[in-house]
Amino acid sequence: MTRVALRNYKSIAACDISPAQLAFLVGPNGSGKSNFLDALRFVTDAVRFSLDHALRDRGGIGEVRRRSGGHPNHFGIRIDLRPDQSAVSYSFTVGAKPRGGYEVQREQCLVRRPDGRHFYSVEQGSVTSTTLNPPPVASDDRLYLVSVSGVEAFRPVYDALISMGFYNLNPEAIRELQSPDPGDLLKRDGSNIASVLANLDTRSPEIKQRIEEYLGKVVSGVVGVDERSIGPKETLEFRQEVRGARYPWRFFASNMSDGTLRALGVLVALFQAFDGVVSTRRCIGIEEPEAALHPAAAGVLIDGLKDAAEQAQVLVTSHSPDLLDDNTIPDDSIVAVIAEHGESRIGPLDGAGRSVLKDHLYTAGELLRMNQLRPDPSVFDLRPEKLPLFDYL
Repeated sequence: MTRVALRNYKSIAACDISPAQLAFLVGPNGSGKSNFLDALRFVTDAVRFSLDHALRDRGGIGEVRRRSGGHPNHFGIRIDLRPDQSAVSYSFTVGAKPRGGYEVQREQCLVRRPDGRHFYSVEQGSVTSTTLNPPPVASDDRLYLVSVSGVEAFRPVYDALISMGFYNLNPEAIRELQSPDPGDLLKRDGSNIASVLANLDTRSPEIKQRIEEYLGKVVSGVVGVDERSIGPKETLEFRQEVRGARYPWRFFASNMSDGTLRALGVLVALFQAFDGVVSTRRCIGIEEPEAALHPAAAGVLIDGLKDAAEQAQVLVTSHSPDLLDDNTIPDDSIVAVIAEHGESRIGPLDGAGRSVLKDHLYTAGELLRMNQLRPDPSVFDLRPEKLPLFDYL
């Protein structure tokens, strides 16, 4: 993703940023970091499943569009992408109707490829302009991108959006006995991690080994982890070296700490889709990957995030100075998030913060401890009605 613009999405009135390959959304609790990631997850859900599913999963459109004195009756999202040799701009607005109803007010997509421009524009269920001939029929209760996903020019857009994965890992869900599944991709809370590891062990044992190596650096003595069946269910079995023991002892997930389970979940989320060459996950978002980890493990976690970012875009939310105490984190990787009067402000660091990080006077973690990570003043002038969601056709 080269650009993300949000209008009236939950606590975010207006946001327009260009996220780095490895981006840290940093701010206090309740500032809106999770809402930013949820907006991206909303797009993935709406395209992979349906717009109705994405809205119902969040409590309906009344819980998605921003609540404010101006009573906005719609929300909008724009994402610019660079899949393969293409440049893509994709955006839509969804409006509220009486009794919890909704409609896609407007949707646009432009794909610039070596063979030319391909685009469509839809307004309230009618195709107003397109290079498609003939164009599929549009509907005001679903995204048109799903209808044109079989067209060669638009397939990379569809694939890129559904391949984004967002995680809020839950140690209890990882600890509980799990029902087997194909294990192709990790669920949002980590509740199928045993199946995913079993899949990795068969498909990409070298990637599983990389995960185990990182885990061993986070949790001293851990030398491996495998899927184990217990009747019709399955769980994780950890191998850990114990002083005086000839062979590693084995522990089920039920005996492991929250920090160990979260660390494993983060590592699997980061590396699960790697095949040794490229990741099939184009973008990975993880909420507070440092939660429940000892501060000393933050450096290992940063190394894992950087490693994963070489093959996929990685976005993480954090309010941990320990995670950001790394002077190699560039200023453009920090996205500052604050809340004022219930409204989230999201943007690149202000000039002072960028200058300090570029000159290596302080780390981002030290600036966070001093409460000096603030967005550029220009974000406070951004207004929803002036946000350019559809300026590219």
